[in-house]
Amino acid sequence: MDEFLTHGYSEPCGRCAAVDWGISGEEQFFCKNCHNVIERTRDMVGECSHYSYNSKISYIPKPKNTAMEFAQEWMVCEGFQFVLKCQADALVSLGVCLQFKTDVMWNFWKRYLQNTGQAFVNNPVSAAGFSADLKSESESEPEAGPFCEGSSLTGAPSEGGKPTSDCSNNRRSGSLDAALYVKGRKSRNVMTMPRTLALCYLALLWVREAITLADLLRLVNERRVPYLNIQEYLPKEMKIFGQDSQIFRVDSIPSYSMVHKEAVDLAKVIKLPAFPTVSQDCLLHPIPLTVRYLMESNLPDGLLVWVHKVIDVASIGDDSFLTFDPVKQKPALVCYDIQAAAVIIVTMKLLFKLDDRVEWMSYGKAASEKKKKVFNVERWYKIIQPAFERARQKMEREEARQLWKSHKPFITSQKDKSLVFKKRRVVNHLQHIFQKLTDSSPEQQVSTTTSFSSFHFHWGKEQGSDGRSLHKQRLNCTFKKNGVKRLTNRKYWHTVLSVCPLTCNDHFSEIEPSLPRMYVWLLDLFSFLLGVSQAQVHKEVLNVERRFLKRKRPPVPKSTPRRSATKKTPCQSATKSTPSQSATERTLRPRKITNE
Repeated sequence: MDEFLTHGYSEPCGRCAAVDWGISGEEQFFCKNCHNVIERTRDMVGECSHYSYNSKISYIPKPKNTAMEFAQEWMVCEGFQFVLKCQADALVSLGVCLQFKTDVMWNFWKRYLQNTGQAFVNNPVSAAGFSADLKSESESEPEAGPFCEGSSLTGAPSEGGKPTSDCSNNRRSGSLDAALYVKGRKSRNVMTMPRTLALCYLALLWVREAITLADLLRLVNERRVPYLNIQEYLPKEMKIFGQDSQIFRVDSIPSYSMVHKEAVDLAKVIKLPAFPTVSQDCLLHPIPLTVRYLMESNLPDGLLVWVHKVIDVASIGDDSFLTFDPVKQKPALVCYDIQAAAVIIVTMKLLFKLDDRVEWMSYGKAASEKKKKVFNVERWYKIIQPAFERARQKMEREEARQLWKSHKPFITSQKDKSLVFKKRRVVNHLQHIFQKLTDSSPEQQVSTTTSFSSFHFHWGKEQGSDGRSLHKQRLNCTFKKNGVKRLTNRKYWHTVLSVCPLTCNDHFSEIEPSLPRMYVWLLDLFSFLLGVSQAQVHKEVLNVERRFLKRKRPPVPKSTPRRSATKKTPCQSATKSTPSQSATERTLRPRKITNE
């Protein structure tokens, strides 16, 4: 029968070069050898037509979902699985061990799907709604929370496997369960785009890689790790449409604190055990991290001795303090990179005070010919500041040149599809004209295979360096009295160390005008290196100072009758104080810092 219907068509198959054609149920030609379907259709002759006996009818049947032309059905968790795979591949190409992807990342994702009931269980919570016998669209709207068992979805096939016209025309997303994800976005169990970075960070922390959270966000910002315009990385079979855009569209890179909080919440959802110990041989330990940031900020190597003393006195180098345990929730997940920067700032305050007066005094009391070999804060500032400004301007230019809009836009509805593509064509045309007028070449995307440096600055005498290196200079911040080595700076100032309640907001913007300018500039420098705000660095400095000065949380006072309605809280009194009252000076005890 097929030979009669395909008589006269002897073209070889484009896939296997065989000439053995058949006719499918949709009147399309297909190769019997490799089952390749081609666009040619059967020519039907209407023998009983009232108009002509030789009328030829040629037609191509429309796909089932004509409005959106979906290639295949997929779930939202499958989309996130592709996102995580792309991110893991990018990190492995940058030098992360292969175990990070094959073992740790996959096991974390599997545990997440199991604990949320989406996969790897006997009765997945979302799969129960995709049986062949589903109710009508009016009954398919889920009334309970996300991933409720037995709930059906809009656009699912009806009885007999053929979708009704209402389902095919009113389907609101490319994925099958986007409505459940959108409805349960506030649930802690639902995966989101920021949580993909949090999962990557947890996996990096588990394998104890030398990539901190600040490094991970910097890789995302430089487009080395896929996050923005993620629709360009998903397979063509996954058509992102409608409500999918609310799940996979990201307009900005999440902040450090947001990803850190998501990592803690995700570890609780996955129910991870205690992480591997962060010992001194791990590059996330504060000692190796402080070495890295001392080199980055062009500070002398002799400062590392005092950094070690601060770490020992504050007891922040202990394994029990650094190792994350989601089950016990104590200790909490440490911000390793910000903590290392805070230790350096506390050490600088310890040696040079940083009160806009003491640090500018000359410490070169030795002979004049040796002054150039002694570290001086004023000389260090004059070297750092121009390079700091150039690096900041360079980063702003690179961010301005980044292409934030994707060449493959999100389609929110079939009605707006033509308008979206028209806008995209207009934008591309304007960009092309602008490049011709400015005689500039288009920006090249950063390749993930190129080498990545975690340093912003390069210090030395080589050509192209940011300035001369001060690493080999010696410190002259101590003197001997009665055979005991003591610090030249005998005072240490700090802001109010009382811990604010959890409901209290950050007060850095309020106390910033009263802080010494040199201290604020140092916060600005490390906030730029880490890609975080000054308030976050200042908050971590306070945490280190509380441990260094052994200031614990004050006991909660007993309830007493309120005498006055104008009584201020400790937070309000600290933020409303004058510049002279906002800092507290205390004399340092030599026994805490002179142990050799």
